[in-house]
Formats: sequence, C-alpha cells, structure tokens
Amino acid sequence: MNELEKTPSPQQEGATPTPASADVNPETAAAATCDAAAETEVPSCEECVCDAGTPAVAETVAAADDTKDWHSMTKEELVDALNEIVESGNMSRHREVTAIKQAFHALRTKELDRQMSEFLDAGNPAEAFAAKPDEAEFKFKELLSQFREGRAQFLAAEEERLAANLAAKRKIIDDIKNIVEDIDNINLHYPRFQQLQADFKEIKDVTPGEEADLWKDYQAVVELFYDRLKMNKELRDLDFRKNLETKREFIAKAKELAEAPDVIAAFRQLQELHAKWRETGPVAKEFREPIWEEFSAASSVVNKRHQQFFEERKAAEQANEEAKTKLCEEIEAIDYSGNNSFNKWEEATKQVLDIQQRWKGIGFASKKVNTQLFARFRKTCDEFFAAKAEYYKRVKEELASNLAKKTALCEQVEALLESEDRNKVADKVVALQNEWKTIGGVARRHSDAIWQRFTTACNKFFEDRKRQNSALRKEENENLAAKREVIEQLKAINPEETERNEGLTKVRELQARWQGIGHVPYRVKDKVYEEYRAECDRIYDGYHQSGARRRMSGFESSIESLDAGDAKLTRERDRLYRAYEQKRAELKTFENNMGFFNVKSQGGNSMVREMEKRIARIKDDLQELKRKIELIDEKMD
Repeated sequence: MNELEKTPSPQQEGATPTPASADVNPETAAAATCDAAAETEVPSCEECVCDAGTPAVAETVAAADDTKDWHSMTKEELVDALNEIVESGNMSRHREVTAIKQAFHALRTKELDRQMSEFLDAGNPAEAFAAKPDEAEFKFKELLSQFREGRAQFLAAEEERLAANLAAKRKIIDDIKNIVEDIDNINLHYPRFQQLQADFKEIKDVTPGEEADLWKDYQAVVELFYDRLKMNKELRDLDFRKNLETKREFIAKAKELAEAPDVIAAFRQLQELHAKWRETGPVAKEFREPIWEEFSAASSVVNKRHQQFFEERKAAEQANEEAKTKLCEEIEAIDYSGNNSFNKWEEATKQVLDIQQRWKGIGFASKKVNTQLFARFRKTCDEFFAAKAEYYKRVKEELASNLAKKTALCEQVEALLESEDRNKVADKVVALQNEWKTIGGVARRHSDAIWQRFTTACNKFFEDRKRQNSALRKEENENLAAKREVIEQLKAINPEETERNEGLTKVRELQARWQGIGHVPYRVKDKVYEEYRAECDRIYDGYHQSGARRRMSGFESSIESLDAGDAKLTRERDRLYRAYEQKRAELKTFENNMGFFNVKSQGGNSMVREMEKRIARIKDDLQELKRKIELIDEKMD
C-alpha cells in the first residue's frame, strides 16, 4: 500500500499565473495617449504600447512534457528520462524533473510496501525489516543531485542575466529620453526610436519587482516621444491594422484552447496569449472594445474550465477523505484478540487484504489529511500483522513441542517391540495410543512422517501379539473342551440318586479340577462359567446346601489343590481384597443415601425397604469375602 504523490498545481510549482480574464482591457489604459496622437497628423511610427504590463519572471520556464504519462513508466525508464534531462543541460525543465521524481518515489514506495508485506506474511516482526538495496534508486538520487547542482548554477546565472536585462532596458529608456530632448530633429530620430523600441521588446524578463516601475518609465518616455512627433496618419493606420490581425489570431487560438483536453496546459497557454496580447500594440479605436470583449469571452471559457477542474478535484478529494476514513474505521473494528486458530487468522487476513485493496482504489484526499489518514491506516495494518506474526511464532513453538512429545511416544512403542510377552505390555501400548490422542498437531511437513512412524510401530506390535496369541487360542480351546467335560460330569450327578457325601465329594473333586484348568476363549468364558455355576448350584440345592456354603465349599476346594507359595493364591487374595474394599465403599454409599429418602410416602417406604435389603446383601457379601481372605491367609501361613 502506498500513496501516489500528487502532481503539484501551478501554484505549488512556483508559477504566478496572471488572471486571463481580467476585467480591465490592457489596451484601454496603454493606448489612451496614443488615441490622441492617432487623431492628429504625425509622422509614422510604432504605437506607444509595447511591453505594457508584462510581468518579469525569475527564469525562462520550460513547460513540462504533459504528453508523457510518467506514472506508467518503470523505474529504469524514469532513470533514463532524468539522465536525458541532466545530459541536455536544460535546467529549466524542473517541472518534468518533479513529475519524474514523484512517479519514481511512488514506484519505490509500492516496492517497499510489497517487500514489507512479504516479510510480515513470512512471520517476521516488522521492526526487523530492512529494505533491499536498489541500484536504480541509487542512480536516480545521484542524477537528482546533479540536476539540483546544475539548477542552482542556472538560477544564479539567471539572476545575473535579469539584472543585466534591467540595466539594458534602463539604458534604452535613457537613450529615448535623449532623443525626445532633441525636439528640433525628432523626425530624424524616428528610425533610431524604432530600433530602440525593438531592442526594448527583444529584451524580455528583468529582475522581479522592477517590472512596474520600468514599464511606467518606458511608457512615459514613449508617450512623450509620440506627443512631440508629427506622425503620418497613414503609417499609424497601418500599424493598427497589423495589430488587429495579430490579435484576431490570438482570439482564434484562445477559442481552440476552450476545446483542449488538458485543462491545466490550456490555462498555461492562455496565460502566454495574454502576455503576447499585452506586448502587441493597440488597434483602431472603434475595434478596441469589441476585440477585447471577444478575447475576454474566449478566455472566460478556459478560465471557467480551469476553475471547474479544481472544484471537481476538491470534491473528489473530500469524497476520498470520507471513503478512507470509513476504511480506517472498518479495519480498526476487526477484532482479532480472540483468534486461536489458523483459520480464524486467515479469515481476518482476508478482511484486511480486502480493505487494503479497496484503499488502493481510492484516490488522494486533501493534502492536509491524506498523510494523516495513511499513517492511521498503516498503523492498524502493522499492528494486525505483528499480532499475526506473534501468534504464528507461538504456534510454531507449540508444534515443535508436540513433535518432540510424539517422537518420544514413537520411541517408547518401538522399545516395547522387544518385549517377549506382548500381552503383558499391550495395555501400555494402548495407553501410549490414548496419550497420542491428547497431544496436539505438528507442522504439516512432519505430520505424515511422524504418524506413519507411530502407526507402523503400533501395527507391528499388535500383529506380533496376534501371532503370539494364535498359539494361546489353541491352548484355550483345549481348556474349553476340558471344562465342558467337567460340566458334563456335573450334569451326571443326581442328588436324589447319589449319597450326599459321595455326591459332594465328587462335586469338590470336579470343582478342583475346574480350577486347575486354564483360560478358555474370552467370547465363551461367561457362558461356560454360567453353565458350570448352574450345575454346581443345582447339586448343592439338591443337597440342601445354602448358596453361601456352596460358594465357600467350592472356594475351599479350589484352594486345597494349591501350594502355599503359589502365585495364584496371592492374585486371588488381591482380587478378593479389592472386591472387599469395593463392597465397603458401596455399603457406605448406600448407608449415606438412606438419609435422603422421604419415608412418609408409600413410594419412599418401598425404596427404603429395597435399600435395606441391598445393604443386608452387601453385608453378607462382606462376611463371605472376609472368610475367603482368612482361608487364603491360613493356607499361605
């Protein structure tokens, strides 16, 4: 984003335009004394109005080349254009130089803004930005310095030239005074007088501030000469006709300027026509007012177009100011304080870039506020991209940390691949997989690789475990067949046909055998155990054994076959103790909840009774668990 520099108005460039549509006819005052001379028979000579009212200027101003669109050129083309001006040695082309400088600075500003945007988009802080060296800019500044030095010398020489012109014109006035004083031979001096007039006209501009007094002195001495000269009326009329023809040409050119596409250039050319009009002598009295009115009317059209141009530009600048102010308010209203994802930052960035693009499409506001608006807009943009860069930096660090954590998990799973018994460490692998899910993402360039590494290790682990378990399943199927055989033998025991002690002894033997059989396939474990338990309950019920006693008898049978140092006893005790503590906690919970029930209602009484039953069952279970633990402790002692 950059602001193109305005092309200075003529006033800004130092020009001092003379109003082309002045209300005063320059011929009226200048030729007042000439009218009297024209009406008398006097020797033929030029009229008295020669340089009337021509303002002196400090230098010969070369009009800028308005046909060139400097802003459409590249930096290299602008450097070449400036180099051509410097080599030409024409130091009066300062307007062209100014336009070239503005166009070059606009291009360089755009270039620097683009470099800054790319720098910030890459996640870099704004304070770290450094512009890249530009050879074209170095050459341009060198040429600009050469032009300034040359122009300073040029202006100094101009000052000396203007002073010399002033002295020369003063001498001409003194020479005319000497001629006028020779009244007796004034007619003989007429050729000399004409030459002095021509010389005076040939010398154009003088030191600024001296023009008015110089012209007054010149006009007075010329009028004095005509007063004393008996000019031939025929010659006078010839001069009038010549001047009339010249001024009609000026009118035609002024009318052409009314249709010129470049309003500024047309206004400048009109000023030049007015200067030439003043330099041209008077016309016959009957033509003076009409021809001036016609020239003034043509000038008014150009002046009105010039005035309208600046009024429209002012209105456009006001509209641009309002539009840029709204964009400042719009971009300042963007709330990015809560942005916590790339998507949200990208959405906000699209908003900012869209506003920046619309800003570029708006022309200049007035000079006094344009810079302030741009500074305000730029500050908001810089703050946004600085915050975005900070977020990206923070996320980058987080992604790096996540990568380190996931790499550590990969290493842990890979280490577990060396374990001989995969079933023992399978839970740990699952835990590592769950931990992986809790870790955030990593940088996109690492995402696929680290995920592939982790899944490869996990898949290999479970594939090896599957192969390891295939042998285990064979053993489990064999165990299943053995346990079904036990169930079939239990089914064969009929309490009504078999003596009680014999039957119970047989049941205990089968229960001990059952306990000695290893694991069965997981899918049928519960079903087989339910069949086994149902047959045991059937037999015990048949022998009028209580459920607790049956369980206890079965438990006693199961531990009788085990040695005191068997690890199964330790695991069983731990299991029973955990069940015991769980039942205790459950009992406490139910006892606490009893106080929350409303016993006044029928429903409340029913729930209380149910709770009491559950508490009683829990207490029975606690007693049974406690007795089993005691039996194991006795066995282990």
